[in-house]
Amino acid sequence: MSHMQQGTNLPKVGSYNRSVVLETIQASDGISRVRIAAMTGLTAQTVSVIVRRLLEEGLVVEDGSAPSRGGKRPTILRVSAEAGYAVGVHFDPKALSCVLADLAGRPVARLHLPVRPGARPDGVVRQMARAARRILREAGVPDGKVLGVGLACPGPLDEDGVMVSPPRLAHWDRVPIRALLREYTGFPVTVDNDATAAAIGERWAGIARSTPSFAYLYLGTGIGGGLFLDNQVYRGRSLNAAEFGHMTVDPQGPGCYCGNRGCVEAVCCPSAIEAAMGGLRDHAAICAAAASGEPAALRVIERVAERLADAAVSVVNLLDIDLLVLGGPALREVGEIYREVIARAVSSRSLARRLHPVRVETSPIAADAAAIGAASLVFHATYAPRLGTLLSG
Repeated sequence: MSHMQQGTNLPKVGSYNRSVVLETIQASDGISRVRIAAMTGLTAQTVSVIVRRLLEEGLVVEDGSAPSRGGKRPTILRVSAEAGYAVGVHFDPKALSCVLADLAGRPVARLHLPVRPGARPDGVVRQMARAARRILREAGVPDGKVLGVGLACPGPLDEDGVMVSPPRLAHWDRVPIRALLREYTGFPVTVDNDATAAAIGERWAGIARSTPSFAYLYLGTGIGGGLFLDNQVYRGRSLNAAEFGHMTVDPQGPGCYCGNRGCVEAVCCPSAIEAAMGGLRDHAAICAAAASGEPAALRVIERVAERLADAAVSVVNLLDIDLLVLGGPALREVGEIYREVIARAVSSRSLARRLHPVRVETSPIAADAAAIGAASLVFHATYAPRLGTLLSG
């Protein structure tokens, strides 16, 4: 069964089909025209017309030929990595990460900068713009090759890219962060919450390239999530879907700023881990101690892993997906502990476990997931096939 998006042979959908073909080439990392037609349901003729145009535009290159099963050897197509670049900026309350990614989603350059505690929004956005300019200058990428800047930041966000009272950022209510960054960089800006951005990064450049439906559990300063359902990113009515951090996993647990009790975030985020250890050590030190087998730290981390697993089982039951990805900066050295506990829970407690296995994987791009995701937002917005635009068009 093909897992890629299906094209449609109706007129008026040229740009949609072009996106379907481009995404199929991008996700497969080397594919023939015949195989594209088989995977997308498009006619061989439609595929060849689209491929010719993509080759002319320089977005796709011919790269060697595949072994033949008799007859002419099929030519292999790949996305031309140098055809375009995007700058991804991840704004965490404590730090800025900036990544320059090529069209294949590979990070070409990275930059990490601390954010001054209590810094004002305008100053922080100017700092982002300077970082974006600097990374382009140092990599020698001309403006004409830049498709845009992607920004991953804490939600909630509205559809105009305005931050709406983010819980961990005083002074940031109603900050029009997208408009400001566009003004200060001069590039088009795409914005999304950090967890959705990380999921899009995983789809573009990580382990979820050809998985139609997956959930992403994002562990950062807070805990969030991202969702792909049937090859479409799912953002929800107000663009704030997949808030896995606010599922209750301990009804007797501490109150959370969202108004619930015992949320995943209230029990599992770095500050909760520090509190559980009596506030004597920071999150990084506790993770390092747990990874080296220190009993007290390991107990705390395993308890957190069990609460994450409770949420993961609910997510898998609710959505019937076959991949759950763990990522984000708070994985540090304990990612494998989390992954094992969650995988064990999902394989023994999810309802459809006898019908299909559910993979639980740690992101190979975990540390920079949101920044690479932010760059991927640009590619995704430019090239991903979206049924919504097809139907409304």
